Amino acid sequence: MRVSVIGTGYLGAVHAAGMAELGFDVVGVDVDPAKVEMLSNARMPFYEPDFEPLLETHVGGRLHFTTDITQAASADVHFVCVGTPQQHGSLAADLTYVDAAVDALMPHLADGSVVVGKSTVPVGTAQVLADRIRAEAPRGANVALAWNPEFLREGLAVKDTLHPDRLVFGVDAGEGGHAEEVLRRVYARTIAEDQTPVVVTDLPTAELVKVAANSFLATKISFINAMAEICEAAGADVTKLADAIGHDERIGRKFLNAGVGFGGGCLPKDIRAFSARAAELGASQSVAFLIEMDAINLRRREHVVNLVRTHLGHLPGRKVAVLGAAFKPDSDDVRDSPALSIAGALHLAGVQVAIYDPQAMPNAAKIFPTLGYADSVDEAVAGAEAVLHLTEWPEFRELDPAVMATQVARPLVIDGRNCLDAQAYRAAGWTYVGLGRP
Repeated sequence: MRVSVIGTGYLGAVHAAGMAELGFDVVGVDVDPAKVEMLSNARMPFYEPDFEPLLETHVGGRLHFTTDITQAASADVHFVCVGTPQQHGSLAADLTYVDAAVDALMPHLADGSVVVGKSTVPVGTAQVLADRIRAEAPRGANVALAWNPEFLREGLAVKDTLHPDRLVFGVDAGEGGHAEEVLRRVYARTIAEDQTPVVVTDLPTAELVKVAANSFLATKISFINAMAEICEAAGADVTKLADAIGHDERIGRKFLNAGVGFGGGCLPKDIRAFSARAAELGASQSVAFLIEMDAINLRRREHVVNLVRTHLGHLPGRKVAVLGAAFKPDSDDVRDSPALSIAGALHLAGVQVAIYDPQAMPNAAKIFPTLGYADSVDEAVAGAEAVLHLTEWPEFRELDPAVMATQVARPLVIDGRNCLDAQAYRAAGWTYVGLGRP
């Protein structure tokens, strides 16, 4: 079986390498020549642990990348992995890249081939595409469409590709089961070795699984951040609160870490697009809570800025060190990053910001070129009157507060991730401020 992957961004590149690891001949197709050249030379266009070894193993063998869509013509399965960003001036998803991918692929579809959507799309999109493919595929070509949503976690994308916790196959009931059969062949090794559960659904249910999962996670994160707001008002400790309720097996402790909230290229835009699509379907009241979840998430960023103002008073001219730029550790993704949002707000208030991140500095500088960047933690904190811990990189948790206290102008740390050792910092003379903690 030969596989094509249309779109080699974060999702597509990792998926292409994963399919090669599973034993398939794979061609990855993208319109960006620079990205294709990097991947063709087994170089990562983004940071993702464990990804580069897969490229080095398979590029030039089972895996190659191209800008020529005609090289996908001989594939049996075509995975559509392009982005669906938020529309400008709207909460809705932009399907331009999905439509363009299907348009480019259409003349090269062969009889019996299967188009598999992995992009996160508004519910109803798959059926529209299935109808288009049925009507416009080359004459005599019987082509099926399926939806196989991705559940990648940045920093764990290779693991989630090769050893997913579940597989969802959305299929069109009218096409006779061919698409499900092909997907079971594609993932046969994963299903057999990991006993991975397979959930077979109709097309709209498969589309909803991804946005429903992301919405639930966003709700859980936003809930504990709302509790942090109440704890701050009441003098309570949100970390102990989370521990206590997390022991309830119906709730669980995961994703109950209060802090500066979520970011990245998925959760924020997915819950907004979900809200917009629900409104189009006349079901806006059913997801009205997502608007408040988004608001809570954004409020935590403002809260950190206000904490800096509370402790430092007059902000113009002050130096503040920001530890972190990526929206999460083990990633160089700065899309909708809480850390950069906070740094940008402080910069606009006249603060001299010094940002350090182990991986995300180049991407951050492209988006926010006017912010200040340091080459190391030592350079960032030197002379700082506040240190903000905003991305949970392991190396930040391992910093020696006693040593760092000799480098700063004022030993004030605001722990936006609630994971530093508060006792150790206070013992070293720091004013330690955690979110939702007394």
